[in-house]
Amino acid sequence: MKNNLLSEKLIYTGDSLTPTHIHLCTYNTTEMQENSGDTFQSVKDTLDNSRINWLQVHGLKDTETIREICSHFEIDFLVLQDILNSDHPTKIEEHDKYIVLILKLFYPNTHKEEDELDELLQQQVCIILGSNYVLTFLEKETDFFDDVNSALRNDVLKIRSRQTDYLLSVLLNSVMANYISIISSIDDALEDLEEELLTITEGNDIGVQIQALRRQYMLMKKSILPLKEQYVKLLRAENLLIHKVNRAFFNDVNDHLQFVLQTIEICRETLSSLVDLYISNNDLRMNNIMKRLTIVSTIFIPLTFLAGVWGMNYKWMPELDWRYGYLFAWFVMGIIGIIVYLFFKKKNWY
Repeated sequence: MKNNLLSEKLIYTGDSLTPTHIHLCTYNTTEMQENSGDTFQSVKDTLDNSRINWLQVHGLKDTETIREICSHFEIDFLVLQDILNSDHPTKIEEHDKYIVLILKLFYPNTHKEEDELDELLQQQVCIILGSNYVLTFLEKETDFFDDVNSALRNDVLKIRSRQTDYLLSVLLNSVMANYISIISSIDDALEDLEEELLTITEGNDIGVQIQALRRQYMLMKKSILPLKEQYVKLLRAENLLIHKVNRAFFNDVNDHLQFVLQTIEICRETLSSLVDLYISNNDLRMNNIMKRLTIVSTIFIPLTFLAGVWGMNYKWMPELDWRYGYLFAWFVMGIIGIIVYLFFKKKNWY
């Protein structure tokens, strides 16, 4: 990893091939205007400092376009580098004129092969809140915030009459809804596995499923857990970009975040218990196999003894010359085998 303080070159570190394009919404209480383009210059004239401007950027391949946007809104160079770093840890950072939020969005892999395990994919979203603007940077083309766009067009709950921090709270609620949906699906899958393990089925892929869910859990934990400490920055009274009238909405987002964190903790405990249960089931299954083998061996021990006695080559063994000795030997060994089997059956050892 290179020292980013020694280079002015901007590099997008992700693997998304989505071409960079921009969607701009400018609105006030009475009207809303939208504009789209592939470059910042194509939408720049639509910006209006007397209105609220929501600039959505999809695709981060064109780093010069990202530089132009950040330069126009006076975004720090280090923040610009963080936007282009797709592996940047989750964080909330306060600056003099804006607040930066770097979060992760999760979605299932819909292009996996039939024999592949469920895989959880993620993409980074960076949200920057200013006094009269909100910037969102997404790695890929997605309809994730389309419901927010629709709400602005229809002025749902008078959304256009509120400040930029309210728009931020709506965007964060969408992110929390994504977290709740994914972590709930993991929790449900863990519960199904727990029921399957408790029934002691012969499923050979249960251990593999546990590992797949554990990878999904660790991916979400790594991205969401930092918000436990970081989100407090948005609730501090000295934060001038978060207006007092809208703090209730951020408290609501915090409630959703706490639910996600609690579910993550539940998943951790469930995963731990499932691993223990899986190991116990394997031990129990092995014990049952060994018990059956032991019973079979025990039945044949007296039979082997008799066969060994009658197989000795002594000259004087009267029963060897007996006409019905062979049938008698089979009868005795059969009776002994049945008696031993019934004894184990009565003791419920088999």
